[in-house]
Amino acid sequence: METNGTNHHSRENCPSTGSNNANRGQSTEKEVFVNQAQMTWHEVRRQWAGDQSQKSKRMPREPIMSWTTTYEDLLCSTERFQQPIPLAEMVDFLVDTWHEEGLYD
Repeated sequence: METNGTNHHSRENCPSTGSNNANRGQSTEKEVFVNQAQMTWHEVRRQWAGDQSQKSKRMPREPIMSWTTTYEDLLCSTERFQQPIPLAEMVDFLVDTWHEEGLYD
């Protein structure tokens, strides 16, 4: 293999890595990172949940189940409720019942 005195792997024609890194440092200082994934996540969540400011503020309504209803009343009855029971109300009822019976500490 002949060489004519030039080294193709020489760093003479390439900018030094130090100045190259300095140039990169300057350009990154001016650039601002924008998290596209986070912005997309928030947009999709906003579409899914809806605009909360547009929703009417409902007054809390009376519970559907009577305060005197027991767990046994629910298990022994085959009658349907007059209207659907909201999940939060049913969860509160069950947690209260489990506390009374010592099943939920």
